[in-house]
Amino acid sequence: MHKLIDELTWRGMIQDIMPGTAEQLSKELTHGYIGFDPTADSLHIGSLVPILLLVHLQQAGHKPFALVGGATGIVGDPTGKSEERIMLTKEVLKNNQAGIAAQLAKFLNFDEETPNAAVIVNNYDWFKDISFLDFITDAGKHITVNYMMAKDSVKKRLESEQGMSFTEFTYQLIQGYDFYWLHQHANCKLQMGGSDQWGNIVTGTELIRRKAGQQAFAFTCPLIKKADGGKFGKSEAGNIWLDANKTSPYHFYQFWLNSSDADAESWIKIFTFLTQAHIEELIEKHRTAPNQRLLQKTLAAELTLFVHGEAALEKAIVTTQKLFTSGESGEGILTEEALSAFEGIVNINITKDALLSSDITSLLTIAGIFTSKGEARKLILNSGLSINRTKEIDPAKTLTASDLLHQKFVLIQKGKRNYYLLTIA
Repeated sequence: MHKLIDELTWRGMIQDIMPGTAEQLSKELTHGYIGFDPTADSLHIGSLVPILLLVHLQQAGHKPFALVGGATGIVGDPTGKSEERIMLTKEVLKNNQAGIAAQLAKFLNFDEETPNAAVIVNNYDWFKDISFLDFITDAGKHITVNYMMAKDSVKKRLESEQGMSFTEFTYQLIQGYDFYWLHQHANCKLQMGGSDQWGNIVTGTELIRRKAGQQAFAFTCPLIKKADGGKFGKSEAGNIWLDANKTSPYHFYQFWLNSSDADAESWIKIFTFLTQAHIEELIEKHRTAPNQRLLQKTLAAELTLFVHGEAALEKAIVTTQKLFTSGESGEGILTEEALSAFEGIVNINITKDALLSSDITSLLTIAGIFTSKGEARKLILNSGLSINRTKEIDPAKTLTASDLLHQKFVLIQKGKRNYYLLTIA
């Protein structure tokens, strides 16, 4: 078995694999690609696995291609979707593609001097010059409707009330044509992706076989799931983005730090580049003393370093230590310098009059910390709110000047791990 397939297998990153793929990777430097859907100007942690697959491919000596779908992004991938997606304009897509390309440049080596330098391609570049009639006669005649309708993503939508537009029905053929085009023009013989993409990927290998009479290869990785059945990659605030302006390095670090023991054991294999021996040692130590959360700390540190760099990691660790290891009294944490220096804590500017004139239930709802007064009152009565590191159980309390730290701050803790700093503007 090829060392790349071997490596990805023990990490739990292989689900489906086409026969002959390992042999192809052993035979020669292989060009392989993964597609990224430009639905936003940043990728999120759900995109980390495909990014890591490209990094592993490059580290194994092969040439990675990242396809940012300017054409498929217009159509919209129906896989896993229960309804039609709102179409994006070309201007929005162009902006999203630029953001994604800039992020990928942080993880892959694009130095053209390197024999296996990474390449970014945009399928709009080849689709923009293909007419509808050319496409249906050149590509469409090679794939039957029966073949396309047999795919799970199509079946589910056809059986639903919403149905499926012809636009989305054509998605798998368009994605299949991407593989054919890259096979013919960039010598791409391998496509990778999430297991939900297997049907679309196989359409590409089939198109290459029928139209070009040649062989192509593929493998997919399992979709990441949480051990408790919850959706991976979501927090209370929504998606965990790779862009520090959308998700701060502190909150990014906290996401991994808060993972369960079961998730941390599988995620540390998938999301880090630590060796098998090192990971097995960490798991053994963690099981001996799970309260020390060694796996979670290592996972959080490795991922934050990979995505945001050393300086951001250090700030995230410092903020975490100050917030979670200081005593309940807040000694050593509530200095003006410490409060001003917090990275990633939600900072809310507010006027002094507004801060001191409303009960905390109204104040925290107006500040956006709670969506309603009812939600705020319920958490306060259940001892889920702290003000300046002291539990608050009176929903009718009104803050006074004596509650202001250094005459301008109030530190709010909502639940166990959500912190907000009210700052007088």
